[in-house]
Amino acid sequence: MSLHAETTLAGEQLQLLPERAIYWPRLRTLIVADLHWGKEETFRAAAIPVPGGTLQADLARLGSALCRTGSERLLVLGDLWHDRAGRAESLLETLLNWRNSFANLAIELVPGNHDRGFGPFQSDLRLSVRDHTLVEAPFVFRHFPDPSTDGYVLAGHIHPAVVLRGEGRQKLRLPCFWLGAAVGVLPSFGQFTGHGDVLPKRGDRVFVIAGEEVIAVA
Repeated sequence: MSLHAETTLAGEQLQLLPERAIYWPRLRTLIVADLHWGKEETFRAAAIPVPGGTLQADLARLGSALCRTGSERLLVLGDLWHDRAGRAESLLETLLNWRNSFANLAIELVPGNHDRGFGPFQSDLRLSVRDHTLVEAPFVFRHFPDPSTDGYVLAGHIHPAVVLRGEGRQKLRLPCFWLGAAVGVLPSFGQFTGHGDVLPKRGDRVFVIAGEEVIAVA
């Protein structure tokens, strides 16, 4: 059974999900960042062999989070796409099949640095593209984790992870939610994205994703 973590940010109750997403119950909104759709296809277009099935696994995980929470809206904090070289018809077919199974879901994209040149795909998938900064009090949604005077920032971009160290020089790198005083950073939703190790400051809260659990470690 998947176990989420409950937290309060800027006075709002949020759920941190092991699917690498945040659920905002008051607005029935699922929030994700850095899906990087088309990254496999980009690598293959450059004749770099990569294993298949990552996109299907990510879509299944996204569908699971949407169904489990009953979300009516999906908000993507940038880098939904990876690169124009990955605009394969097979990618669109897979995404359309997934989209049709969530026909009533509103999907909104706050663009990131990778989200260029995908206009036709976004139209086919019925995505609404917002400004680079979206203010919905008490939050400011954007891709880059820069603080704002308009509210608490939720962002992506850096694919945060922390290294946990145990006895006998054991260490484990896990994706995490990194919640600072003014900015919170979501883990990358896409599994084929890599991670950036972060060094939380005193007072920051960190929740790691360990399998089907979200665990507070700081």
